[in-house]
Amino acid sequence: MKPEFYIVAFPNYEYLWYILFIGVLLLFLMAIVGNLLITVLIWLVPHLHTPMYFFLCNLSVQDIVHVSAILPKLMSIILTGSHYISFAGCLTQIFMFVFCLNTNFLLLTSMAYDRYVAICIPLQYFVIMKFKKCSLLASACWVVSGLNATMHSCLMSQLPFCLITSINHFFCDVRAMLKLSSGDTTHIKALIFAEGVLFCFIPFVLILISYIHIISTIRKIRSTAGRLKTFSSCSSHIITVILFCGASLGQYMKPESEKSEEQDKLLSLLYIAVVPMLNPLVYSLRNKDVLQAIQKLFIYPKLF
Repeated sequence: MKPEFYIVAFPNYEYLWYILFIGVLLLFLMAIVGNLLITVLIWLVPHLHTPMYFFLCNLSVQDIVHVSAILPKLMSIILTGSHYISFAGCLTQIFMFVFCLNTNFLLLTSMAYDRYVAICIPLQYFVIMKFKKCSLLASACWVVSGLNATMHSCLMSQLPFCLITSINHFFCDVRAMLKLSSGDTTHIKALIFAEGVLFCFIPFVLILISYIHIISTIRKIRSTAGRLKTFSSCSSHIITVILFCGASLGQYMKPESEKSEEQDKLLSLLYIAVVPMLNPLVYSLRNKDVLQAIQKLFIYPKLF
């Protein structure tokens, strides 16, 4: 008989559950609508058919999948009070979470490489960042993440659990579930740490290296206007990297502690719900190309 899991969610805030539901619902709707808008714009507006926006389109699709895999169940828990989730449902959440987390890191690294080539070696940009190469790079992000998520789901499916087990999180988090298994989880914990280095820490270091070179190149630009214009083209990406990488690395690379469980929930909520909601705002409000595309497509459609 397959076990069922009881997702604890946020028991300390039950008196604020309806406010929490409205907040999560707004984050969910803004993330879905904003990222759909970005995706549609990039597909329909020709002048956005560049490598930078190609990767941004992939990031938006990933954000839609990420929030859709986690937040509806949390809203259901808050609204109906039904905390239970099936074993198959839990494995599905694990797969989608690992899949999206890995894909996000790899896509952000690809975007950092794109900005490095565009700013540091601009004369070779369209030679290096050909559509075929960008497509292969994006496909590799999705395929590698999918294979890794499949492996995690398979490993977790082999662990023994009690018939009804409480998960002290708002979704089926891998580390929270490992604490509940009666089997040997040493190999999975070692794998999580190794993959944290491989899929999270190393991409983060590569992103930092890219931006060190980018900032160094920007400083060599003589005019102040030129420096500001060049930096503005990648500043939105820096904001996303700091929020997403800071929250996820802060959670998964730190030692486990019972006292940090509530903090882990808040960090997870930050990069699962808040960052996908902020991405469209950051990339649209700070980007003239996207604003012009919105005007052409929705405000002045005759010009499109």
